[in-house]
Amino acid sequence: MSRDTISGLHVSAVIAAAYLAALKLLALFPAIALRARLPVLAAGAGALAGVAYTLLTGAQVPTVRSCVAALLVLIALAMGRDALSLRMVAAAALVVMLLWPESVIGPSFQMSFCAVLAIVALHTSQPIRAFLAPREEPWWQHTGRRVAMLFITGLVIEIALMPIVLYHFHRAGLYGAIANVIAIPLVTFVSMPLIALALLLDLAGLGAPVWYLVEASLDLLLAIAHFTASQPGAVKLMPQMDGLTIALFTAGGLWLALWTGRARLLGLAPAALATVMLIATPIPDILIGREGRHVGITMVTPEGERRLLSLRDTRSSYSRDNLLELASVTAEPIPLAEWPGARCSRSFCVIGIERGGRTWTLMMARNRDRIEERRLAAACAQADIVVADRFLPRSCRPAWLKADRKLLLRSGGLALDLDEGRMTSVAEGQGQHGWWRGERD
Repeated sequence: MSRDTISGLHVSAVIAAAYLAALKLLALFPAIALRARLPVLAAGAGALAGVAYTLLTGAQVPTVRSCVAALLVLIALAMGRDALSLRMVAAAALVVMLLWPESVIGPSFQMSFCAVLAIVALHTSQPIRAFLAPREEPWWQHTGRRVAMLFITGLVIEIALMPIVLYHFHRAGLYGAIANVIAIPLVTFVSMPLIALALLLDLAGLGAPVWYLVEASLDLLLAIAHFTASQPGAVKLMPQMDGLTIALFTAGGLWLALWTGRARLLGLAPAALATVMLIATPIPDILIGREGRHVGITMVTPEGERRLLSLRDTRSSYSRDNLLELASVTAEPIPLAEWPGARCSRSFCVIGIERGGRTWTLMMARNRDRIEERRLAAACAQADIVVADRFLPRSCRPAWLKADRKLLLRSGGLALDLDEGRMTSVAEGQGQHGWWRGERD
């Protein structure tokens, strides 16, 4: 678990603990309790604790978001106003955008505020208010209602975050809501209090037994994570969605969150359309890395399973995982040299790909060995696509695409859809932004 996740999740708990402790302690002194508004003083103590915790943990975006939101809750409590509102989320987002405007395009900002927005919209809706309203009932019914609400909240968060996760990471977990029913209470009410107690006892050198319990609770948390991730269908991979699809998801989600009553259900229309578009997103036939060294080809085995052929049997998990995610393949890639029908020499691999009612001939360089130009030109003339991690001479003229070092430096990575004869490059999505370093003519 990252530092961002821990601080973002528990800054509210730190502020709440400081608020309650200050409120109870100040109530013990009649001179203060009779002359001052204790909620205001307790809110000040909670605010100081929250700001100190935020600075201590590095003031990352999730921490700042949680801190600002918690401070707004304290202000609302001190003023006697409703503490849980969408205005609170909007104010927290405004503060983060003023301080770190570049974070808006990052997954941390988007996922953090999307989750909080979903929680607030869910818990302020009329059906949920009625479901959680106080009533005369046995303790087990009250507990069951809270457990059910925990599951519903986790499910709503998973659904709300899924488009963002798929857009940035091309994968999403499907069983997270179920695992969170155990994991969230375990971390919040067992692991974190035990850590705080162990740190306190360490001042007297007595923290060892508690740290053992902390280790046991974290081992249980990891066991839950591994068990959930190992289940069939636990992770869903999808190809890169386009800008229109994520825009429809965003519009539908905001409509569902901001409107009330039956009118909010209209937000399901753009979300449903985006879902159809996402499912219909074509999987690239060929993926080419920016340097031309890593090439992935999606093929179907005789058993009907979609697999990824890899030009290089790389040990780099980063390059391999990127290719697998973009191709929406979970199985390990197959080295191209081992695929029936591929012809590989020391310098090149050639394979025929049946797409769009024709056979595409793909030729890929395996190294940078020098080759006699006339032989190379003759081989290029027989290919539709040539990929190389070096500069190829002008005499190399394939029928459709020459993805050599010169082109890839300008375009970045490439995704080829052979059915449509379409090429998508990384540069197309970067525009003129300062972080894109592709070379231009």
